[in-house]
Amino acid sequence: MAKIILLIDDDPAVLETLNACLRPTYQTRIATRGQKGLDLARMEPQPDLILLDIELPDIRGYAVCAALKQDPLTAPIPVMFLSSHTDAVDITHGLELGAVDYVTKPVVPPILLARVQTHLRLREARDWLQDQNVHLESLVSKRTRDLEARTLELQHSQDLTIFALGSIAETRDNETGNHIYRTSAYVEVMARRLAVHSSWQDSVAANEWEMIWKSAPLHDIGKVGIPDHILMKPGKLTPEEFEVMKRHAKLGYEAIRSAEKRVKSDGSFLRVASEIAYGHHERWDGSGYPQGLAGEEIPLSARLMALADVYDALISKRVYKPEFPHPKAVEIIREGRGSHFDPEVLDSFLELADEFRNIAAHFSDARSEGAPGG
Repeated sequence: MAKIILLIDDDPAVLETLNACLRPTYQTRIATRGQKGLDLARMEPQPDLILLDIELPDIRGYAVCAALKQDPLTAPIPVMFLSSHTDAVDITHGLELGAVDYVTKPVVPPILLARVQTHLRLREARDWLQDQNVHLESLVSKRTRDLEARTLELQHSQDLTIFALGSIAETRDNETGNHIYRTSAYVEVMARRLAVHSSWQDSVAANEWEMIWKSAPLHDIGKVGIPDHILMKPGKLTPEEFEVMKRHAKLGYEAIRSAEKRVKSDGSFLRVASEIAYGHHERWDGSGYPQGLAGEEIPLSARLMALADVYDALISKRVYKPEFPHPKAVEIIREGRGSHFDPEVLDSFLELADEFRNIAAHFSDARSEGAPGG
């Protein structure tokens, strides 16, 4: 059955353009007023995606979006704003209300169609992964009664689920390459060392260390909520664009916490994943974001991820910088001791610097087109 897209706009010319673009592939419903749009969003079968104009005759689009996100029945439906407003304040406001994207008018049909396809695929992936998480958590709760082989199979399935979810963000950012494989491996080697040679060796259980590195691929999942024109900008971001980009930490945290609440398991790997997503841009001296946490206020999992993420950014080529050689990256990180990084975590990195270099080579972007191991 074709996906259903709800169009909420009062401009006949815009509606004609949208229909011409979408009808060959999707079913469309049309509302020219905000209240009618809310009614159609609740009608079964519900739409899979909503395209929403900001300026409507009865209710502003922002209010319509807020009402959709406050209603549990319509909250899961992705909303894309349509507007001639292009300043960062308008875009940020729309995203803060829960919209997944912001498309400017006049609409360019090929670009609109590509974005619609992207968000429909992302919703399918999120729904599938949510079902998988519920299923996996249910099975893991019975692991004491399962055969050892079955337990290993479930663990493998969970690992694949985490990497699949992490890859959703990676596929929208053409600069990341094997970033999630490298950073996960960096976090793992640090966690394994700290588990036996650190002040935490007696206070952090073995399974908690394992959850840290296995949750690491989800650190940038919030980037699925960042508009393409910012996420894939071929150059340095403006201050306003960077403020929007910084929202990915909170978006990732909220998405993972929502999934965690649905499976009703505060002790799952999702708890650690939410810590990492929210805190991996915090700094030891409190100058990071989004909360400005300092020192031990920052979860240990996020402190490990912060160092792994920075190291990989330094050794990787970006449109705004060349890659740094390993010795230079090590020196830059060493200078962040006590300011950017937890001193104990940084000391473990220095002891493992050669392993970091080997991991980077093993998962090199030049060696592989996104598959682990090359």
